[in-house]
Amino acid sequence: MLPDAKAAAALPFVIGTRAATPEEIAAEYARVDAMAIGRASAFYKMPTSLMLTQQTIDAKLISVLEGFETDLRSQFPHYDALSDGVKMALLDMIYNLGPAGLFKGFPHLVAAIQTGAWQQAAEHCMRRGPSAARNGWTREQFLSAVVGTIKAEAESCLTRIRGRIRQIGNRIFGRNR
Repeated sequence: MLPDAKAAAALPFVIGTRAATPEEIAAEYARVDAMAIGRASAFYKMPTSLMLTQQTIDAKLISVLEGFETDLRSQFPHYDALSDGVKMALLDMIYNLGPAGLFKGFPHLVAAIQTGAWQQAAEHCMRRGPSAARNGWTREQFLSAVVGTIKAEAESCLTRIRGRIRQIGNRIFGRNR
């Protein structure tokens, strides 16, 4: 997912335990760039392939996800109040589609999220490309928010009922309970 050899050269690739040279990075980039696109990562790997350390990969992923969260907060001012499942679904989608692909390509989903219409969000989150299982997982994350909303509404209703029962009890018995 590197746009060019210059972007690849900016990363600390290694061969075994030593740092790769700029020439090795450029050659590896050219080799992979010449291959068919859209394959699983194992397709591109050779025994002599350059690697990034897990620490570098994790730091890069965290940086990318933090940038995407900034984009999500801009689009959805209530992002931080969303359930973890909805946040994960949105991060999965924006990682796959990019911000423009998500915000412009899925207007019904965006509208549903802005209003908390989780059933509608679940109906409008299917992407072309990801597997059926991945799309199903994303859908389930939005549907889990439906359960959370129902639970919160039920708890609120019960709190109001308990308060009303206390008021009635106070009137009947003339004291606080």
